[in-house]
Amino acid sequence: MAVTVVCAVMASSGFWTWFNNRNSHSEEKEKMATAQAEMLVGLAHDRIVTKGMRYIDRGYITKEEYENMETYLFKPYKKLGGNGSAQKIMEEINKLPIKRR
Repeated sequence: MAVTVVCAVMASSGFWTWFNNRNSHSEEKEKMATAQAEMLVGLAHDRIVTKGMRYIDRGYITKEEYENMETYLFKPYKKLGGNGSAQKIMEEINKLPIKRR
């Protein structure tokens, strides 16, 4: 009897509709997570370049600014796969003298 019930459920169109919808929802969630990660990388890149160029033009960086840039922007940016021009900006920031406010 249990085999009959299992076969009936597997053969029903409702089961396959549910199964396919479940898979498409997880694909949509994965696409959304990828898009969100790309957006975060883009936003971090923008902040690193914008703020970094300001510090470079100014000729120094404060300890707080450096810690914020390194800890909260650049390290997460790298972990998410960011690189390129933001890496170059960070290398220039690392050469700046650290001054008190």
